[in-house]
Amino acid sequence: MTKIEKVIFTGYTHTVLNQDPKAQKGDYGVVDIKLSAVGGESHEFIGAVTHPTAEQFFAGAWSSCYLAALVLAASLKKVSLPSDFSVDIQVDVGQTGPGWFLGAKFTVRIPGMAQDLAEQLVHDAHEICPYSKAVKGNIEVAVNVVTK
Repeated sequence: MTKIEKVIFTGYTHTVLNQDPKAQKGDYGVVDIKLSAVGGESHEFIGAVTHPTAEQFFAGAWSSCYLAALVLAASLKKVSLPSDFSVDIQVDVGQTGPGWFLGAKFTVRIPGMAQDLAEQLVHDAHEICPYSKAVKGNIEVAVNVVTK
């Protein structure tokens, strides 16, 4: 797997599970998108920048799938996730020499959970998520788990 030496484009997402249909939606310049996951559950993706780039679309699709996988991983371990858990994904397109590559950085926030349990859930979610499985070994993926 090749590391990116020079980042050319970046797409960011911040994904939360909206559990309140009355919650404030995106402001001017953002789009709220309802996405569905395996099992037919509906998830709201709030705050996508208008005219998103391919990197943002990929990060958005991956984050929606990964969020659903994290919920499933927690349910399989019979663990409750806090209502304010979130997933931030940064997808970079860049170059190393003449080649072009993808890279990703995850920040998964699970406030109040023990660090070792949170890290295990994050790992398990990557094993469940089809996007994570598709890129495994093909692109560099850095993961930061925050429990505070």
